[in-house]
Amino acid sequence: MRVFLVYYKGGSDNRRMGVATRAGAFYALVVFLLVVPRVGETVAVGLETPVMLAASWLVCRWCVDWLGVPATIPARSAMGTVAFVVLMAAEFSLSVAVFGRSTAEHLASYSSLVVA
Repeated sequence: MRVFLVYYKGGSDNRRMGVATRAGAFYALVVFLLVVPRVGETVAVGLETPVMLAASWLVCRWCVDWLGVPATIPARSAMGTVAFVVLMAAEFSLSVAVFGRSTAEHLASYSSLVVA
């Protein structure tokens, strides 16, 4: 399989990603302050999921175009797999470093349902 290396020089794309990051942070703040107290955390996550999936799809589409990933199943599957592995590693790292959870506690958090 062909490996794609990209050298990024910066420019307007940095501003675009910065706007997306700020918009996501603002959305999370609104959900946390306004939605969670009214409907509970589980329902809030259920309401937030479609919005985050749509945003993720748009960012993924932009990344595929920007990186020039070929429209083949192996190339796009490899990109998705790498993205998922990076996401899971980041989530695990933050869970351990910020929240002080053990590996077992982090894995158990996937099977628990938060009830408000």
